[in-house]
Amino acid sequence: MCGVIGVWVNEPAFPYLHQGLMGIQHRGQDAAGITTYDGRFHTKKGNGLARDIFREDHAARLSGPIGIGHTRYPTVGGGRGEDAQPFQLNAPFGIIMAHNGNVVNYAELRQSLSRDHRRLLNSDNDVESILNVFAQSLEEQANGALRPEQVFDAVRRVFGAVVGSYSVIAYIAGQGMVAFRDPYGIKPLVWSRRDGLGLPEFAFASETVSLNLMGFQDLREVGAGEAVFIDSSRKVHTAQLSSKTHAPCLFEWVYFARPDAIIEGTVVYHVRMRLGQLLAEDIRKQGLHIDVVVPVPDSSRDAAIEIARSLDLPYREALVKNRYIGRTFIMPDQQKRKHSVRVKLNTIASEFKDRDILLVDDSIVRGTTSQAIVEMVRECGAKHVYFAVTSPPLRFPCVYGIDMQTRTEFLARDRSLEQIAQFLDADRVIYQTLDNLKKAVRMENPALGHFCAACFDGDYVTGDVTQEMLDRIEKERTASGAAQLPLPIH
Repeated sequence: MCGVIGVWVNEPAFPYLHQGLMGIQHRGQDAAGITTYDGRFHTKKGNGLARDIFREDHAARLSGPIGIGHTRYPTVGGGRGEDAQPFQLNAPFGIIMAHNGNVVNYAELRQSLSRDHRRLLNSDNDVESILNVFAQSLEEQANGALRPEQVFDAVRRVFGAVVGSYSVIAYIAGQGMVAFRDPYGIKPLVWSRRDGLGLPEFAFASETVSLNLMGFQDLREVGAGEAVFIDSSRKVHTAQLSSKTHAPCLFEWVYFARPDAIIEGTVVYHVRMRLGQLLAEDIRKQGLHIDVVVPVPDSSRDAAIEIARSLDLPYREALVKNRYIGRTFIMPDQQKRKHSVRVKLNTIASEFKDRDILLVDDSIVRGTTSQAIVEMVRECGAKHVYFAVTSPPLRFPCVYGIDMQTRTEFLARDRSLEQIAQFLDADRVIYQTLDNLKKAVRMENPALGHFCAACFDGDYVTGDVTQEMLDRIEKERTASGAAQLPLPIH
């Protein structure tokens, strides 16, 4: 999960990029970067939050009306400064690129690029492999100014070589800006055009929120397998380069996206309300005595309100979040997540004492955070603690851009509901069903026929994720190096 932005305006791009990154900071807190262009590239990257990386003096140095910004959390690549995006090549033409997603066959691409094309990948960031595949194709075709069909051929080359999910924005110096999504459209990407003084202006982003903040209103999806190329005269060229089944990531609606974002024609807030309504019916069937509904802030709040309304129960904001602590799920290691929970959340003890509590959260991955929250609630004197989850059990590694890539990271992997409740010290755990998760999204957009639900059902939608790839990822991600059980391909 990352956030990516690209702009081409009639004034300095940096203020737009900086403001746009604020709108997608939730998508990654590990690192951020901006590269602008005014005849040459200017770059500033660093670890941490965008608000801390970019200072007033960078506004003058990062000059030019064109630029790309990125905010990152790591899936491939660590926390090193050289792994922050955007990435840059000086030939052909000069290219900058950033993406959101995860390249599954990164190791194989790295080897083939070195062996067959003598290209050195100098980082552990998978966007560098996409950039080099793209650049190699342009280099083989380049003869004067680029034509749109040459750019589209380079995107086709990426589609043919790169396995995984990727929503990409690139700028080719003096030639134009290109954006594309992988053939399955797993990760979101939107764009907008507006009339400027003399020439039109353009913006691309992972979420509509950034476009709104930058003052762009006419919002459009970059389709699955589609490429959008804006040439040097700012004429727009589009091409549908693949006809695979569109399968957007379901976790966007559960957790990733902001509630005010529009993803695949749906308002995320409305989908989360639907999730609460559907889960409330399953909770009702449990026959539990519940005194109060309490959300685990923030992304479960919308669903929790609907659960309380549907069950005619009081709703209380009894877990108070420290706004200056980032999302624990996307922190880079479990130890940091565990220690951050009590710093991140505090309780209003009087709301829990001598009551039967229904906690509502969006998901349970490793269970560390949930376990600590239940412990805090019990310390306040709650009689019973029930834990409702607005998504289905997470059981399978995600190879498409979520930082959960080993079998051992999933609390629900080999446990029954009773065992999960015992681990959390909860009296009962109630999960959303996968059918109801899909139903909630389709209630807002019936045209969405398929989804990527690999982390829930183990079905890797690209169809080219091999057992060897999963075993390699498992080995790389397991710090202890201990042998793991094989991961099943579904």
